[in-house]
Amino acid sequence: MDTLTLVGLGAAACTTIAFIPQIVRNHRRRSAGDLSLLSFSVFTAGVILWLVYGLAINNLPIIVANVLTLGVNLINLGQMVWYRRHPAASTRV
Repeated sequence: MDTLTLVGLGAAACTTIAFIPQIVRNHRRRSAGDLSLLSFSVFTAGVILWLVYGLAINNLPIIVANVLTLGVNLINLGQMVWYRRHPAASTRV
């Protein structure tokens, strides 16, 4: 694997890991009310487009970055929707 691919995979790891603390925080607080559903939705749409692009040009770092980031952001979106539809869940510990 060449150096540029390793740099791309490192960038993929950083951009994916960046959202994991938010998932943990949402879970601990049983709330995601302070997050913008629209912002995360638009970001997730962008990630999907980047994934399609990466698949089209067969670029491993772009594919890996966006598959992982898509998974993490779908969890965030799921938490936002869940906690907004089930506010009683936020009172449970």
